[in-house]
Amino acid sequence: MHNEHDGTEAVSPEVNAVGRAVMDAAFAVHRELGPGLLESVYELCMVEELDRAGFSVERQVGMPIRYRDAQFDVGFRLDLLVERKVVVEIKSIDALASIHTAQVLSYLRFSGLRLGYLINFNAVMLKNGLRRLVL
Repeated sequence: MHNEHDGTEAVSPEVNAVGRAVMDAAFAVHRELGPGLLESVYELCMVEELDRAGFSVERQVGMPIRYRDAQFDVGFRLDLLVERKVVVEIKSIDALASIHTAQVLSYLRFSGLRLGYLINFNAVMLKNGLRRLVL
């Protein structure tokens, strides 16, 4: 099972540092806004928080899939790509499901990246809505 205590050694210290910044930003945004808003609001605020911390952040990055030797643009979009190293998928839903974890793991596989975060801002306590995923 992938969780926030798993796979620390599987990614470089530089990538782990970006991951810590993502978690810090998520906690700051959740502390300020609380649960119950649209995903797009949390996404914008995460960009603002990470930008203020000096990190480059791309929003809604197209993610093609590869099948054999073909590549297809099927409309997948990474919510956030931080420093071109860490994938962040933002949700604002009642509860995370295994399909959401599978989605982030697929994004990691197709992007060639190792570290991703699945963040459900609708959780009363953010730590219960935060998943660190390492491929």
